[in-house]
Amino acid sequence: MKTFLAKQETVQRNWYVIDAKDQVLGRLSVKIANILRGRNKPAYTPHVDTGDFVVVINADKIALTGKKEEQKQYMFYSGYVGGEKRLSVAQMQERQPDFVVKHAVKGMLPKNRLARKMLTKLKVYAGESHPHEAQNPEAISL
Repeated sequence: MKTFLAKQETVQRNWYVIDAKDQVLGRLSVKIANILRGRNKPAYTPHVDTGDFVVVINADKIALTGKKEEQKQYMFYSGYVGGEKRLSVAQMQERQPDFVVKHAVKGMLPKNRLARKMLTKLKVYAGESHPHEAQNPEAISL
């Protein structure tokens, strides 16, 4: 019996819509990362991008457990002396609601070129609407 290895040319890509309203960030991010990698398919191959496109809506209504909303911080550094900025999750939700979800999913993907390509298939939107209706995305309830 031979081991099946997927090829980039034969991969069928689907589109999925996930509603993030009242979903816990970490648990949702794991499921999104698995779909982006293609781990939900029987033809999963680690060195080939076999994943699907994921559209996340209502990213501004995501839930966090415990006191993470105030205590968890994102740090940014400009490169200059004293150029360090720290923002809490609540502040980031106000400024860039999509950043929180993208950052969590990015941390759950491998750290290589293939993962950076997989991350381009993730589309995150703060509101209910998205511009990907033409792709006929399938709604997933997690």
